[in-house]
Amino acid sequence: MSRFSRRDFLMTTAGAALASRLSGPAFAATEAPKRGGTLLATWGGFEPQSLFVPPGGGSSPYFTSTKVIERLVRLTVDLKFEPVLAVDIKPAEDFRSYVIKLREGVTWHDGQPFTADDVVFNVLEYWKPISAGVSLDALDSAEAVDPLTVLLKFKAPVPEFFLKSVLAGKSGLVIPKHIYAGSNIITNPINNTPIGTGPFKVKEWVRGSHVEYLRNEKYWNPSLPYLDRLVIRWWRDPASRSAAFEANQLDIGVFNPVPMPDIPRLTSGGKFIAETKGYSNSAWITTIEFNQRRDVFKKREVRQALMQAIDRQFISDTIFFGRAHPSIGAIPSSNAIFFTKDVQDYPFDPKKAAKMLDAAGYPVKSGSRFSLNLVSAGWFEENVKIGQYLKQAFEDIDITVDLAVPDRATSLKRIYSDYDYDVAVSNNSGSIELIPSTTQYYTTDGIVKGAAFRNATGYSNPELDEIVAKMAVETDEPKRIALGKDFDRLVAREAPLLPMVDLEPVTIARSDVRNHSTTADFMGESWAELWLDR
Repeated sequence: MSRFSRRDFLMTTAGAALASRLSGPAFAATEAPKRGGTLLATWGGFEPQSLFVPPGGGSSPYFTSTKVIERLVRLTVDLKFEPVLAVDIKPAEDFRSYVIKLREGVTWHDGQPFTADDVVFNVLEYWKPISAGVSLDALDSAEAVDPLTVLLKFKAPVPEFFLKSVLAGKSGLVIPKHIYAGSNIITNPINNTPIGTGPFKVKEWVRGSHVEYLRNEKYWNPSLPYLDRLVIRWWRDPASRSAAFEANQLDIGVFNPVPMPDIPRLTSGGKFIAETKGYSNSAWITTIEFNQRRDVFKKREVRQALMQAIDRQFISDTIFFGRAHPSIGAIPSSNAIFFTKDVQDYPFDPKKAAKMLDAAGYPVKSGSRFSLNLVSAGWFEENVKIGQYLKQAFEDIDITVDLAVPDRATSLKRIYSDYDYDVAVSNNSGSIELIPSTTQYYTTDGIVKGAAFRNATGYSNPELDEIVAKMAVETDEPKRIALGKDFDRLVAREAPLLPMVDLEPVTIARSDVRNHSTTADFMGESWAELWLDR
């Protein structure tokens, strides 16, 4: 199993520094797990548009789909690659091909066998054209050598850590060929009741309320899952989730499920704990995005000026109660490989912002420089407050603002399908590997109309695309890091969108929920190993 070691990651001193700061799981396995029971769960957002959204679709469908659909590998909380559906991924010496060995005895929920043909279908029909984007541009072919072996060939060298990160990430979910072949993967009705190889099977989705999962009795690991039943519920506001915890209607909630001021009260008696582990490969960011299909925002100076008008420290301290900090560039500070402070920053300076707008050709006329439509995506309560704050901040520099805070479905439609906005407040989560999780918000290939949480701004820059293309085939780690920092410096200067604050997510759980927060992206794991000490 040495192929899944963290040697790739620890090649860099930055990686070593990060690894040294990470401790073990929230609950060590010091006692025998108990079997059975029902886990009641939620997250700090709203109900998904579908239980599985092949292009991504945001955190809500990612949360619901990953209890059913698995990946080839996963990344642990201490940044080690572990086998899931693959038991080995071995590169050639020149990194132009990889042999993937699959796990024996795996079946889909409908009883069909999982084979190499499924993986080849995913590589060619799902990952490359839909979910992984530029990260698989160098792919030349995928072949099923035998029922449990896949050979990937590339036109150029592909870094090992990079490829494994893609396979372990949001774009690497493995779907069944026999269900999706010959259909439109994105619109296939099975996405509402997905079928996978995972530890849980969908029993029912009661829209507006919850989704219920049952234990997969034929899971490839016969000792898992420990739970008999998993229920994910949704509430419209964080205060309702706090009340649900207190009323024993919730066992665990991921990604800031309750109002920040409620956390000390909930955890003071020992019944609940607050855990910040489990997010090391899913840094969360709140962004402001400028639609460059609008003439006014085609000017870089205008975009930069508006950034100068935003007090990001105020957002961090007041709206997030200190559980966020101002962003520096596009790469969050938690990314110990690629983060750099050597980027153009936009300190809060409304007077400078006003002068920049004057110089850009937008002086105040009849009380206003220009008007803009501000869409603040309504899937988080904090976004609502940020939208209200930005309206005031922009009006302070004489811009007329029409603020809209649509619900989740309308927010997705306006920002990512209709491009019906001038400025948008949205969110994204980036993994330690930049491609495609971070880069797709900026590169030309990320412009996919209707695909949520990609490049909605319309920004296209051949220089930036070339940097990302080079990163995808650069096997020399220091050179890859340098390219990543070049990427960050360029997008910080261009400002098609800019992160405002890096969030510090927290999981709230009853103290008798065991073995949670043990992976680098706990929200997006299968939860097969969770158990209840009751």
